[in-house]
Amino acid sequence: MAQLSDDCFAFGGTLMTAGEALAQLSERLDVVAGRETVPLRQARGRILAADLVAPFPVPPHDNAAVDGYAVYFDDLDGEGETRLPVGARIAAGQSMEHPVPRGEAVRIFTGAPMPPGPDTVLMQEDCAREDDSVVIPPGIKRGANRRHAGEDIEAGSVVLRQGRRLRAQDVGLAASIGRAALEVRTRLRVALFSTGDEIREVTEELPPGCVYDANRYALAGLLDELGCEVDDLGILQDSVGAVRAALADAAASHDLIMTSGGVSTGEEDHVRAAVEALGAIHFWRLAIRPGRPLALGQVGRVPFIGLPGNPVAVMVTFMRFARPAILRLAGAADVAPKTFPVRAAFAYRKKVSRREWLRVSLHTDEAGMPYVTKFPRDGAGILSSMVGSDGLLELPEDLAAVEEGATVDFLPFSEVS
Repeated sequence: MAQLSDDCFAFGGTLMTAGEALAQLSERLDVVAGRETVPLRQARGRILAADLVAPFPVPPHDNAAVDGYAVYFDDLDGEGETRLPVGARIAAGQSMEHPVPRGEAVRIFTGAPMPPGPDTVLMQEDCAREDDSVVIPPGIKRGANRRHAGEDIEAGSVVLRQGRRLRAQDVGLAASIGRAALEVRTRLRVALFSTGDEIREVTEELPPGCVYDANRYALAGLLDELGCEVDDLGILQDSVGAVRAALADAAASHDLIMTSGGVSTGEEDHVRAAVEALGAIHFWRLAIRPGRPLALGQVGRVPFIGLPGNPVAVMVTFMRFARPAILRLAGAADVAPKTFPVRAAFAYRKKVSRREWLRVSLHTDEAGMPYVTKFPRDGAGILSSMVGSDGLLELPEDLAAVEEGATVDFLPFSEVS
């Protein structure tokens, strides 16, 4: 009698590595999103479609960094106090055209343009005001508390590169060079549906043997966070005809089609066959855990991503494979999430030649150094593990074991959401 395998990844044939799959994503996918111009207040979270060039320097003029007194450094006594008469007064938003006479101080406030002549600013707290004069102590450096024109941004410089996903600080930077609107990529239109006769909508009764559709809601949330326009097409029956018709219809009006379930080798897994009939499947069997049945393909000319059916596998494969694919299609330049070295507070053994992701929680020890603990259960169907964890440990193919105290790569959920 042949020995039965308890390893669901022991299916025959060569499995593609995670690195090979990510390389194919980079090679096969190109930008499909269009361009549009949006008001600056609507630009956060969008992907910049053209380099943003500064038309003038920021700040546009030399200005005071503090409230105080602008003086000629050469008027100061390097050994003792200096008394100077206070002439003009300049507040932020004002300017002074005529040169300041030597031997005179100017009362100046934070952000106000430097008057012609003085090169140094004394903080008001360091000075003593006596009637119409100011007494200045020794020790100030030439040019102190003076911000130079272009100190932040030089005229003609590229301040934001195309492909950047705009954050609040990026929008603020665009405002600082006088941009009221930005050219961005259009939102990616994504058709999303689940497959499986055992899957039920959350508003329905749950018959024996069935489960509610958690995948579609989790995926819709992840797609929303990437700025996509999501068209929820619901749950498809386990019928190759129904799946094929839905895929063909979705391809007519979307930039991307995404499914969960139905891309493995079972008799009721019809998504793969339907995609192949309408286009092509480029890869679908990966040496990863959780996951493995993962498809990149196309329906006609529209990209297709088929994710596994188990909820943890759905979220992990979305974060590590679908997310960079979506960002690339949407026009983003930086698609790889950042991992951070932390200490493992547990031991774990894994299969060599397979990349694995463990669900972990982040802590700090008494010295303030980060370490992670593993969620106690590993099953790909335990969605509560994603709620009870802070991120994933990414274990490379050549690693056989994690020893307690070893340094490992931590991927926080905040990096992929």
